[in-house]
Amino acid sequence: MAEKVHLKIAIAEHPHTSAIRSGAIPIEGVDAEFVTVQPQIGAFRRMVRDVEFDVCEIAPTTYIIARAYGAPFVALPIFVVRRFHHAGLLVRPDAGINSPKDLEGKKVGVRAYSVTTGVWTRQVLIDEYGLDASKVTWVVDDEEHVTQLKLPANVIHTAPGTSLHEMMARGELAAGFAAAAGIGRTGAPTGGWKEVETDYPDLFPNAAPIEAEYFKRTGIYPMHGTIVVKDEILAKNPWVAQSIYKAFDQAKKEWLAKLDSGEAATAGDKKYLKLRDVVGYDPLPYGLKENIKTIEALEQTAFKQGLTPRRMAINELFVDPNA
Repeated sequence: MAEKVHLKIAIAEHPHTSAIRSGAIPIEGVDAEFVTVQPQIGAFRRMVRDVEFDVCEIAPTTYIIARAYGAPFVALPIFVVRRFHHAGLLVRPDAGINSPKDLEGKKVGVRAYSVTTGVWTRQVLIDEYGLDASKVTWVVDDEEHVTQLKLPANVIHTAPGTSLHEMMARGELAAGFAAAAGIGRTGAPTGGWKEVETDYPDLFPNAAPIEAEYFKRTGIYPMHGTIVVKDEILAKNPWVAQSIYKAFDQAKKEWLAKLDSGEAATAGDKKYLKLRDVVGYDPLPYGLKENIKTIEALEQTAFKQGLTPRRMAINELFVDPNA
């Protein structure tokens, strides 16, 4: 590693990644060129379509789909965003939805069918509550990141120029995903993106205890941002995987210390402090062994929901930097 490897890296600003982005925690052996894409969702699309970056933070479902269709990059078991998904599906009070099964025969808005939030929530609704997702009409208003993806017949697109937010307001949707996953924004990640206010009740108004029980019983802790690296980079420099992992792990350890001291006190920090009550001291566990149940659950549900053309083996999806 006498000469550093130049890597173009697109990762979002998180309290537990900022020291890497600033260079305070270097990636050993790497000359890092950091690229900021706002929202980071735009980087997902640029990575899966054009393989624009050497290292990229990407939604795990988007990644699994892309990898299934032959994407030339592979994931490291570094997950920089986590949350549970019983909460976040909003319903119109006049839609007659009192339980997940009531969604059958209705229209539900989600930004794109492969949005990781939607995939994880459907996993819960299907596996925990018996929802037949094929009986729901999933309405989308954005493109799928992976162009090869063949959507199920019960996925339809809004009329050109019409947002899910508008459809929900007019009563054309019975339910919709909150925030960036659905009715909390208008416009596409590549242009016209705008956050908008929503005020609808949640399908699970008191989700926290349900999520805690779900985690205790299943061991599944949904992940979002996943770090991927070009295959050609690791083929030439396999040590890069461990260098990246070590840098992310160190940055997280320093952030955990700030959580302990109270120095880290943003809204995001408080979210993870609360999650500690459910998942333990480290609310952002990295590593393959630590996350195997969750990875397997996402791969399985992606196939079950018609997002991947075949089942994917763990060693196809992840490089273990600690092996």
